[in-house]
Amino acid sequence: MNTVLRRLYSDYLMPSRLPLYAALLRQAGQAGYRQTSVRGWLAALQSGAPDSPVLVHRHDIDTDLRTARALFELEQRHGVHASYYFRLSTLDFGLMREIERYGSEASYHYEEVATYAKREHLRQADAVRARLPEIRAEFERNFHRIEAGLGGKMRTVASHGDFANRRLGMVNCELLDDPALRARCGIACECYDPALLASFDLYISDRPAPQYFHPQPPQQALGRHRRICLLTHPAQWRTNWAASSRHNLLRLVEAWRW
Repeated sequence: MNTVLRRLYSDYLMPSRLPLYAALLRQAGQAGYRQTSVRGWLAALQSGAPDSPVLVHRHDIDTDLRTARALFELEQRHGVHASYYFRLSTLDFGLMREIERYGSEASYHYEEVATYAKREHLRQADAVRARLPEIRAEFERNFHRIEAGLGGKMRTVASHGDFANRRLGMVNCELLDDPALRARCGIACECYDPALLASFDLYISDRPAPQYFHPQPPQQALGRHRRICLLTHPAQWRTNWAASSRHNLLRLVEAWRW
């Protein structure tokens, strides 16, 4: 029951936390942190990572485009850059092009492993792995279609975590364990690549209320850690009844059909 109540609070009753995000951007800037995207951080690593502190912002756009735009507008006001990863269900090429024109990064939050398993009613990881060539071909088609709509090259991507992945015990990024696929797509990095994760002193992800962050709030990490990656999801910062309801209903339908 407590879990249900927490979910209801997070999805429908939680006050906006956008002022807290704005305060975080100010605090990081005042503390001397360069605030950049995953792509920007990769470029810095390749040229010799600077000694100055860095806060890498990664946004996974699972459900709420309205709040994604609000986050982007706050970052523009503070001169901050970030990465935005869009699912097929949240693609907004207009917003994505704005993000790219500003100098931030818009790319793909992919989930073909979970999508394929649900569509084909595959409930065992071994059965899904046997279909990886087909799943990789589907990913490649989607990837190039998104690039065409964006009108630019995507260099990094980020795996989405679906309930199907947890039931299968198989993550979406397994499909990118294929150097040839990465080369054909021109993918320089997946956000869960060990080398990228090892470049950070601390990796923080937001969480639903009442925890909000794991393993610690970024405000506490500033000044204690020099290389921080902060993963955020728009739904954790402001409620959107319509988006949350659609997402929750779709998940119920998918689970029933699967």
